[in-house]
Amino acid sequence: MLEKILRAIERAVPKTVYHFFQPVYHFLLAFLGAVIYRFPSRKLTVVLITGTKGKTSTAEILNNIFEANGTTTALLGTLRFKVGSHSERNMRKMTIPGRFFVQHFLRRAVDAGCTHAIIEMTSEGARQFRERFIDMDALIFTNLAPEHIESHGSYEKYRDAKLAIARTLSRSEKTRRFMIANADDKEGGRFLGIKNVLAIPYHLTDGDPVIADEKHIELTFAGVRMHSTLPGTFNAYNIIAAAICAYKLGVPANVIAAGVARIEQIRGRMERIEMGQAFPVIVDYAHTPDSLEAVYKTFPAHKKICVLGNTGGGRDTWKRPVMGGIADTYCAHVILTNEDPYDEDPRVILEEMRGGFKKQTPEVILDRRLAIARAFSLAKDTKNALVLVTGKGTDPFIMGPNGTKTPWDDALVAREELIKTAGHAT
Repeated sequence: MLEKILRAIERAVPKTVYHFFQPVYHFLLAFLGAVIYRFPSRKLTVVLITGTKGKTSTAEILNNIFEANGTTTALLGTLRFKVGSHSERNMRKMTIPGRFFVQHFLRRAVDAGCTHAIIEMTSEGARQFRERFIDMDALIFTNLAPEHIESHGSYEKYRDAKLAIARTLSRSEKTRRFMIANADDKEGGRFLGIKNVLAIPYHLTDGDPVIADEKHIELTFAGVRMHSTLPGTFNAYNIIAAAICAYKLGVPANVIAAGVARIEQIRGRMERIEMGQAFPVIVDYAHTPDSLEAVYKTFPAHKKICVLGNTGGGRDTWKRPVMGGIADTYCAHVILTNEDPYDEDPRVILEEMRGGFKKQTPEVILDRRLAIARAFSLAKDTKNALVLVTGKGTDPFIMGPNGTKTPWDDALVAREELIKTAGHAT
């Protein structure tokens, strides 16, 4: 009810006045939420995770490690909202909901007997002070790549919104505060330079060699060899970040290894779709040039048939031809399709993506289901084929004009179309 009243006030106030007072408005809401729910983060061990890529995977890996240690956890992120044994899919199409939701979530965690909470935090959330008045024990910084540039105004402002989360860590009421940052990332040093925290850098190349390919990861942490069925170098980074955080919070290395081993895959993140088909099918959220290239590089030996979305309407238009160019480089066949056009014409978006192609002419199929079905049809007749469906992951809707939402699930649609493909084959 209070959220509805506040939104009504927001609509009633002239935009110029609202934008002037917007920071104060968001700050006061954050404080009010913490007061109403009695500062629940003070009764929990709280880990926030931020970065352009890897937040969800790192959060899920860390949650598995804590659970392997017998810890009762709460998890708030892009995939799901989990409190203790109860877990529900995040249907809000946003990683971090409003300040009242977050504080209420943490209060529910306390009341349910949770001792640890893991929260993904975005730059958009930080702009609205959604991390404020959350007393953190640790912050994990995964990496930074250009994203939400139109929204923030510049890459530097986007980066600074992430750094604001680190500064909130430095003000935490907790006595031991850990800043765990990817030192291989160009921005890692800025996060490690935050005052009043214990800075813990991590690298991929520390210690014994890391083995990371399309089927598994092997690495050594704290003298213990760890094995995972998660694929790719980027997941090796996620495992290391989660392992360091858990270790610093008291989880033994052998338990960390057990937690890492038990997570077979993460929904919408390099998710393998197995329906008895003769070719591999992967669904992944990759929605930035860096993440898309990393996904493609994970499968160097395959002829990749790639279903590529239109990168979203109304934002980050600069990356459209860039992502098209990456697909042109790594994919044997590309099918451009609809994703989340919002109020833009999806045909215009796809034309901008086509501008990045130099070697091949991509196929254009606006209907995303038909695009996926077409990829499967091609894969049946292609030796050593692999189908990659990227851009949405577990996003629950395709967002259209005037706020319309079409229920969607890439993995579910892929399974349905594979069943049809098998039926046609017989």
